[in-house]
Amino acid sequence: MDKTINKKTLVTLKAAFAAFGVYFCMYGFRKPFTVASFEGLSYLGVDYKILIIIAQAVGYFISKFIGIKFISELKPQKRITYLFIFITIAELALLGFAAVPAPYNIIFMLINGIPLGMIWGIVFSYIEGRKTTEIIGLFLCSSFVVSSGFTKSAGKFLMDTFSVSEFWMPFSTGLVFIIPLIFFGLLLERIPKPSEEDILLKNKRQPLNGSERKALIQQFFVPIVCIIFLYISLTVLRDFRDNFNREIWDGLNFSFDSSIFTLTEIPIAVMVLVVLSFMVRVKNNKKAFAYYHYILFAGILTVGLSTYLFQQEFLSPFLWMTISGLGMYICYIPFNGIYFDRMIAAFEIKGNVGFLIYIVDSFGYLGSVLILLYKNFGSAQTSWLHFYINLNYIIAITVFVLSVIAFLAFRKRSKPKSNQFINFDTSKIL
Repeated sequence: MDKTINKKTLVTLKAAFAAFGVYFCMYGFRKPFTVASFEGLSYLGVDYKILIIIAQAVGYFISKFIGIKFISELKPQKRITYLFIFITIAELALLGFAAVPAPYNIIFMLINGIPLGMIWGIVFSYIEGRKTTEIIGLFLCSSFVVSSGFTKSAGKFLMDTFSVSEFWMPFSTGLVFIIPLIFFGLLLERIPKPSEEDILLKNKRQPLNGSERKALIQQFFVPIVCIIFLYISLTVLRDFRDNFNREIWDGLNFSFDSSIFTLTEIPIAVMVLVVLSFMVRVKNNKKAFAYYHYILFAGILTVGLSTYLFQQEFLSPFLWMTISGLGMYICYIPFNGIYFDRMIAAFEIKGNVGFLIYIVDSFGYLGSVLILLYKNFGSAQTSWLHFYINLNYIIAITVFVLSVIAFLAFRKRSKPKSNQFINFDTSKIL
């Protein structure tokens, strides 16, 4: 018995370590360029940094729509091949970004975004449908909290220490992460398939054809629409904070070095893991799915309240960035897989998490592009800091309203006479 428990624990740790490592390293090809300021550059009346962020976001936007079909139909035996192919394309695109002069190099940032947008679906397909998916997924999700700050710190370190130019820095940072990514990718490939117990508890995960995808959307149309707009809002907030972290800190007049991008994110990652790890102990999928909505309510209220307290000077800049970031990530992280993993298990849905993730994710990056264009053309005189503060309030209200509607839609969709649907009777849950 002890040997069986130890074996299961080792498999869980191995899967969590490998998944975390792959996605952590992937950020070395995605985010380092955002730490550069590209000061003084603009084209067609648009700040150059905004242009390259939009270009990469458009690449992500394209990849998510491709991924709705590609990831939902991906065969397990082809995952590792596509993982390495996509990373290679992304790094070659960064080489093109460095070698081709601005503004013509902007196209390479779009090319960089397309393959990177596929990585999440590939990685999550390895870990979904398991008894331990939630805990593995938490480690995986925490990777993009820590990795974003770490890779930006790495990029700034290369510029400050080795005088790497802003244009060559993204490619150079990617080179640092190639070997570790290959190691973690091969380790991920070696984790065992879901056991019979996993399948019994979480449903067998399988590819979805076109008609099955359409039927699933029709069945949950109202809550899925709410989640799409909710996720757009969270993605806008998360991406703006992530892409313009340096500008926000500059606006706070806070003295910092390259480590600040990591120091604020590590506490967030730890606290998110602690809070969401309690969900692993909830074995009943119906209860767990309902609890995720309560966490969503609390998280988005934290964003709005902490911003208000910061403006009233009750919170320091460091505490505000940490607490508001925690609230945002508490909301954002579940929608990157573990929320949908519980949804599939609770509703006994035939399908896989990848399809649902890419449905909502495809629209999320569209929102990021639109908000950047609005900032440049509709609110150019507003500082990055004040724009971010206003964004916190608007999105806190929007997400709270949409999350309540989604909760009620799922509750209405439930049918007590059938075990297929969720019973949101809070008196039974609590």
